Amino acid sequence: MDVAEIQGLTVRYGRFTALESFTAVVPGGCVGLLGPNGAGKSTFIRTLLGFVQPAAGRGTVLGHEVGRDDLAIRRAVGYMPEQDCHIPGLSAVQYVALAGELGGLSKAQAVRRAHEVLEYCGLGEARYRMVETYSTGMKQRIKLAQALVHGPRLLLLDEPTNGLDPIGREEMLQLVRSISHEKNVNVLVSSHLLPDIERTCDEAIVLFQGRLRAQGRIDDLKRVEGAPYEIELREASGAFVRCAAEEGLQVLGAEHAVYRLRGDGAPEDTVARAFRAARSAGVQVRRAVPAVRSLEDAFLEAISG
Repeated sequence: MDVAEIQGLTVRYGRFTALESFTAVVPGGCVGLLGPNGAGKSTFIRTLLGFVQPAAGRGTVLGHEVGRDDLAIRRAVGYMPEQDCHIPGLSAVQYVALAGELGGLSKAQAVRRAHEVLEYCGLGEARYRMVETYSTGMKQRIKLAQALVHGPRLLLLDEPTNGLDPIGREEMLQLVRSISHEKNVNVLVSSHLLPDIERTCDEAIVLFQGRLRAQGRIDDLKRVEGAPYEIELREASGAFVRCAAEEGLQVLGAEHAVYRLRGDGAPEDTVARAFRAARSAGVQVRRAVPAVRSLEDAFLEAISG
């Protein structure tokens, strides 16, 4: 089920256009909103939440209309902003419980849920500490906790690993993946860090200069045109290259004992020809897999178009 549909969205700050004629469908599951700093990612999220009013276009979030049903959207959605948003003088339990009440929970429900989500986010032992005494990593976790406390159907995460060290970053990414794949909460992760999106998400939306540049499953975005295969041999072999050419295969590249081959038929035909070439050359095939490119290559191609 799609969680958001956007049509022709345009958002301006004075003379600056942050989003221009942006149209996209955000599917359920874990989706990455990918783009460099200044691409319009945060503006898009704030517009969905009703914090920014669009100059043109329309959209829906979980069936609620953007710009008209903003309160209903915010009650159904959890939002983890990029900037710190804690309230000085409140303990973690008090702060997260307050977020729960603002999300529509009763006081008793909010306190109970606050304890649960703080434990889930790894802050159980620090739940009674004042939030302003927290480290950067702990502040990121409490932002996630306050976004989760009211049981949202959709979680919007804006740069969730911002400022974290490698260990804290890995722990946050594991939490995000757990929320989406084990707790079955729809998640939209906004980040300029490609490894974060690849680590957590199944699908990506590429935003650049306020426009949609690409969208699809990450595996599809990484797929190489023409469906070539990578064949790894036990050892490099010039004879294999000659035999592959005799089988009608085009050698697109070679690195050590790994060869990228393309045929003119179905993928299974390419693999069969490669095995015949290996047999003719007297070499052993260790691995045969569809060739893929990195997400970085796919991203660079999308924003350069």
